[in-house]
Amino acid sequence: MTPLPESFFLPSAAVVAPRLLGHWLVRHTPDGPCGGLIVETEAYLADDPACHAYGGETERNRTMWGAPGRAYVYLIYGYHFCVNAVCCPPHTAEAVLIRALQPALGEGLMRRNRPVENRHHLTNGPAKLCAAMGIDRKLDGTNLCDPASKLLIAANGGVADFIESQGPVVQATRVGISKAAHLPLRFYLKGSPFVSRKQTTQSNG
Repeated sequence: MTPLPESFFLPSAAVVAPRLLGHWLVRHTPDGPCGGLIVETEAYLADDPACHAYGGETERNRTMWGAPGRAYVYLIYGYHFCVNAVCCPPHTAEAVLIRALQPALGEGLMRRNRPVENRHHLTNGPAKLCAAMGIDRKLDGTNLCDPASKLLIAANGGVADFIESQGPVVQATRVGISKAAHLPLRFYLKGSPFVSRKQTTQSNG
């Protein structure tokens, strides 16, 4: 698999978020690769009160202020991790939260990490996919554009066909936040059963 180039992540997260749909999130582990196709994302912007970088640079969010195409991994509720793709040039802190995947690689490994009866519940949420793929804070700052990385975002040569089969792309408000909750910065594939929550407000496709 060929990772998406750093230039892919240079635009605003609001631009990158829908463009990530249908591409691969891949984790290389000692037991082999695992991952899937991205079916839901959320954008967090520099002037966005819900963005972790809104109040300035901290030890927690430092990766967001660096080079684009890096993984920003953070801890929530004391034990859940979430993974983001950093966007924009350095010193403009924006990121795209990967909210849901369609499992397509190493599903057995992911099921060992996160046993579930229904495969639709394996990776249909940001904390769920991180648990299934073994993504934690140690991967914060990982170069998602490097084929040798333990975590990368790879181009899907059939992305247009995948989006056509699982679409349309829906633009909706973000989930699980209280600040700037009205902003339509969540994007997902309406036909995918792996989306965390469906709430149609506007369709792009």
